[in-house]
Amino acid sequence: MSAHTYRIGEAAELLQLKTHVLRFWETEFPQLAPLRTEKGQRLYTEEHVALLRRIKQLLHEQGMTIEGARRVLEGGTPVDEVAPAGTVCAADPAFLRTLRSELLAIRHLLDR
Repeated sequence: MSAHTYRIGEAAELLQLKTHVLRFWETEFPQLAPLRTEKGQRLYTEEHVALLRRIKQLLHEQGMTIEGARRVLEGGTPVDEVAPAGTVCAADPAFLRTLRSELLAIRHLLDR
């Protein structure tokens, strides 16, 4: 039984992404190296599609940067140690007081 492959348009449609996004991700994630036909067309295997799904989850759903997603995929940071998008990590209380003070000063300026 041969493994199924997808052309770039098919993979993009399957993942609900644009083809240029897949081409860009190829440049950013070394693990993503689709097969090529003699004419240079990209062919994505099931493993590539699974990797693309993971990249999409990290970038679009968890709000990671490309560098952060790359680090996770390389095994540098386990996913459960990465704060989901929109959460506040534990920070230095002095820093938070300074930040609050600066935000209040900006609000005061805007209220004028």
